[in-house]
Amino acid sequence: MSQQGGRPTGHDDDWWRHLYDDSTDDTGPTPAPDSLDDRFASAAGAVGDPVDERPASEPVLPAPRAGAAEVTDTPRRAPWEPPSARLTDPVTFPTATKPPGRSGQVPDRPPTAGATSPASEGPTEPPATAAPTSGTPEVPPPAPPPLPTTPPSWPSPEFRPAPPDAPPRPADPAPAPPRPADPPLPPPPPADPPSGGTAPRIERPATSPRPRGYVGSRPPTYEAEPVALPAADPDDLDDLVADTVLDGARYGACTLRAVSVRGDSARYRGEPRRDSLLTARFGAGEHALLLVAMATGARATPGAHRAAAEACHWIGRAVGRSHARLVADIRDGRRGDLKSGLHRLTDRSLGKLRASASEQGVDPQEYAAGLRCLLLSADPECRTRVFFGVGPGGLFRLRDGEWQDIEPQVAEIKGEPVMGFGSPPSETPEGDRFTMDLGIPTPPSPYEPAPEPPREPFRFRTSVARPGDTLLLCSGGLADPLRGEPELGDYLAERWSRPEPPGLAAFLADSQVRVKGYADDRTAAAVWEA
Repeated sequence: MSQQGGRPTGHDDDWWRHLYDDSTDDTGPTPAPDSLDDRFASAAGAVGDPVDERPASEPVLPAPRAGAAEVTDTPRRAPWEPPSARLTDPVTFPTATKPPGRSGQVPDRPPTAGATSPASEGPTEPPATAAPTSGTPEVPPPAPPPLPTTPPSWPSPEFRPAPPDAPPRPADPAPAPPRPADPPLPPPPPADPPSGGTAPRIERPATSPRPRGYVGSRPPTYEAEPVALPAADPDDLDDLVADTVLDGARYGACTLRAVSVRGDSARYRGEPRRDSLLTARFGAGEHALLLVAMATGARATPGAHRAAAEACHWIGRAVGRSHARLVADIRDGRRGDLKSGLHRLTDRSLGKLRASASEQGVDPQEYAAGLRCLLLSADPECRTRVFFGVGPGGLFRLRDGEWQDIEPQVAEIKGEPVMGFGSPPSETPEGDRFTMDLGIPTPPSPYEPAPEPPREPFRFRTSVARPGDTLLLCSGGLADPLRGEPELGDYLAERWSRPEPPGLAAFLADSQVRVKGYADDRTAAAVWEA
């Protein structure tokens, strides 16, 4: 061969032609046998073991290792074996017993306790205790069944091929006594242990008695739950009023709970709630002032709920703008300044409500509302509670488990004038007597405006709370049944005289206890003193 592009020389490629010339003969077959069996026989002859001629169906297995029974050294423990399991012989294959005539075999030696036979495959059991020796000759055990010669499918543990020319196996050791059964598991503890037993680890909270649905001799006429919703205007959805309003807070030494619920009659007829509730905080820290305002619209008027909400809005704005002065007066105990200032704020708020009725073209008597308010100081050292407002309702105090009606009474002049108490004199200083009044009414003058109807008197009261007292301010829907049904007062006194004030849900349930004959809206605010 030559490089590409080179010119060939005369004798450079002679070796290539002699090697691949057509006249060169092939090497031909080797005279020595070269099959797989021949190679196996050659390898067996090299290591010194003669090839055992066996039929094709019988597997070729090596003979047992000499001196296996004499191994007495304890094998090393495998990593997966427990420390207590100490074996004396290998357990992978059964130990073959040699006849007494062979070297290294002790005659009449009992089988090793740790040896495992194919018939006793399974979990390792403790060795059986040897029976006491007696003069009765031992009866040889029956011959074991022959071992299978055809290996089953892997990984079946039953296959144990019989070694070639193996001597008979010695007698198997006595079967081990049956393992005692595991003790039964203890039964689960009962849900409610009997009296005198061990209490459960998880303590269940004490269940309070379920609130009552109604008090009195007969159940109320209406259902306890809402039936119909008020009609809604798609263009004025802000006018909708919720069925129930619930609120609460804790400041200083007092805990507040407030609720407003639609009455049974309004729930049945689908009328909106006429009562309105406002809870607000003005200021921060110990100088904060809490306001609870509730208003009730006129009965059987279409805009009663709007008038009540507007009254709460106006008084809340007025109190919020003057809260710094009001807090100072409450802490200093200036009762006269508080009464005059709050009276002025109330008249101003109700005057704006009448002006709003005139703008809407509604009769001021129909667009009116009763207003009742409570002022609380957030200072823990100040326990003065101030009530003011106009209109019907109730102010109660629960002290030592007894209700006290502390609603301020308004003096009303009834009957004829009494001499010395506002009655006019019977004659003039000159001695002339007045003409007798015959009681004939004078017709109204067309030039004078009609007299305004008498307004509701202003109510004001300050109260100094004691630890453990409960002050309750409510509208007429709850004040009337409290005064008319003693059982309702006893029930609420028992519920609200406990050391801890009720939660919001419990307070709502207590305020909804019904009485037959009283189905108006209920609005209440209670203050628990720590």
